[in-house]
Amino acid sequence: MKPEGIFVPNVTPFNGKGEIIFDALGNLVEYWIENGVSGIVANASTGEGPYLSMEEKAQVIEYIIEKADGRVSVFAGSGSMSTWETIQLTREALDLGAEAALITTPFFFKPRDEEIRDFFIDVTSSVDIPVILYNVPKFTGYSVSPSVVSDVVDECSNLVAIKDSSGNPGNMSEVIRLCGDKINALSGSADMILPTLMLGGKGAIVAVGNIIPHDCVSLYRAFKKNDMETSGKLQSRASLVNKVLVRENPQIAAIKAALGVIGYHSGHPRKPLLPLSEDKIAEIRSSLKL
Repeated sequence: MKPEGIFVPNVTPFNGKGEIIFDALGNLVEYWIENGVSGIVANASTGEGPYLSMEEKAQVIEYIIEKADGRVSVFAGSGSMSTWETIQLTREALDLGAEAALITTPFFFKPRDEEIRDFFIDVTSSVDIPVILYNVPKFTGYSVSPSVVSDVVDECSNLVAIKDSSGNPGNMSEVIRLCGDKINALSGSADMILPTLMLGGKGAIVAVGNIIPHDCVSLYRAFKKNDMETSGKLQSRASLVNKVLVRENPQIAAIKAALGVIGYHSGHPRKPLLPLSEDKIAEIRSSLKL
């Protein structure tokens, strides 16, 4: 199984007490599926995965799988700071029914290249689930080099894809050159959906898919039909939404606010994150014409 298409790293709705609002999550799952996404990724960074307990992570995975009911793929974020805990979380994701695991690199202590390589080889070779390597420098403080990705691919047949959020076309191009015949490259940046496809990538896992799933899916489909004019216009739209929600505002709060503007309750960010002010929400509504 090699993931292709547009995937949504879902937000996790919380009420004012910090409790998960499952009914709101269910409404969002229907919204994303109705707009043609290929899959949903639970407990990733956009879903505030680092702020969820192990019990909550399991509940979210089970709930999304139940709601999706086989209509789309459901993956699970299972990265952690230690090799041991990452293996345990990934095995649990498999037991719960996730079809693949999205695993970020360890953070806090900055690892060397050989430590990153060994981390992914140790984890991936210890689990019986397809693994997506998640390169997200803005959260981890460093970028996984293409040569490290290639080394892991050579050792682990169940490493099936990379989600690259570096925003660096050169990095993506080199990964595809080295191992594009063995794994699928997915953009983790909305600015890079079309460039990634043009380089030979196979899709994207992007936070803005929460808000504009139809535009992201239409971009992908237009590219597959070689309709570059349409895909270019939709890339511009995705980049604008990314600029407003991800680069100019606190990402989680802004995405949840935008969902509220279009009629999908997604509650508050979990503390210590705070919601946006009403003035900021009005700016988002105006900028994106939601």
